[in-house]
Amino acid sequence: MAAKASAQVISMRGAGYYSSNTVGAKAVIDKAGGLVADALAAMTIKPSKAPFSVCDYGAADGGTSLDLMRRVAKIVRAGAGDRPIALTYTDLPHNDFSALFRLTQGLLGDQAKKPLAETPGLYIFGSGTSFYRQIVPDGTLNLGFSATAMHWLSKRPGLIADHVQAVGASPEEQALFRKQAMADWETILLHRARELAPGGKLVLANFCADEKGRYLGHTGGVNMFDEFARHWRALRQKGRITDAEYANATFPQFYKTPDEFAAPFRDKGSKVAKAGLRLDHISTAVTKCPYAADFRKHGDAATFARAYVPTLRSWSETVFAGALDPKRSPQERAAIVDAFYGAYEADVAKSPEGHAMDYVHCFMVMTRNGGR
Repeated sequence: MAAKASAQVISMRGAGYYSSNTVGAKAVIDKAGGLVADALAAMTIKPSKAPFSVCDYGAADGGTSLDLMRRVAKIVRAGAGDRPIALTYTDLPHNDFSALFRLTQGLLGDQAKKPLAETPGLYIFGSGTSFYRQIVPDGTLNLGFSATAMHWLSKRPGLIADHVQAVGASPEEQALFRKQAMADWETILLHRARELAPGGKLVLANFCADEKGRYLGHTGGVNMFDEFARHWRALRQKGRITDAEYANATFPQFYKTPDEFAAPFRDKGSKVAKAGLRLDHISTAVTKCPYAADFRKHGDAATFARAYVPTLRSWSETVFAGALDPKRSPQERAAIVDAFYGAYEADVAKSPEGHAMDYVHCFMVMTRNGGR
């Protein structure tokens, strides 16, 4: 293959676009809320001058987890009175932290709700640090949470010849991505083990390939990633993008199976097990695409397409935009990306049946040994 793997700048679309166009992601977090509440109930949360420390890893603009963080604060308050709560939102340095802070301050989003930042004794921080690094000091974290983020790899191990994601890669290509994903998973867990206080909990909801082989956008009907590849390929066939640009749109992602997620915990000799991290719960669940559900009610294909494609764009745009030759003008790159998503939207409007971005997640709860 002529194209070479290159560094990518990955981020969710900013200015509040991400949370306002990812209703399904919020539904997943709401679904994880019960696990978070149970995890907190299993902890001994007492009054203290030391803050109760919470991290939201890969938070994007923070909008999808606002209600969960309100719930966390309420539970901590019930057990620990006016104990201070330190909430750290983490994401990559180029994340739109301005939108995050505006959302938590009530300057964006639902104006009918009390801003999270007005919760007494709650202190909000932002860390532009990857979860592939340690983010808070050793032994200080009480509750870690992450949703729909840790399928992004620390680096792209190679390019995929004729697709955009590992789900459509050759067996040899998939093996490279799986190897990278398993090494990355160990790195993530070891950093979290160092951060967690004894008895601290980690609740994660990660994209996965479940027991039935289902994954994001592939639960029956039209395969979302195949559609991405088809429309990107069409631009190459029309001469709108080059062969190198086509290949460079390889997502640095991998969807692990539940067994792959659990592997470091089942091996008692693993670094993760020796670090004191214990797996308490693992399960999978499918969260149905809310836009497809709305379409079944209103039946307007064009309205569905206008709502559905932006949620795909909110998390995928930087991959396709970043694949284009930087020598192209910003206007030309924007026009190509707009044409790409415009063609996808037109197809959905023309033949909407089967299009849906159902979420497929592996839910996990872990405890740092050494406490209740």
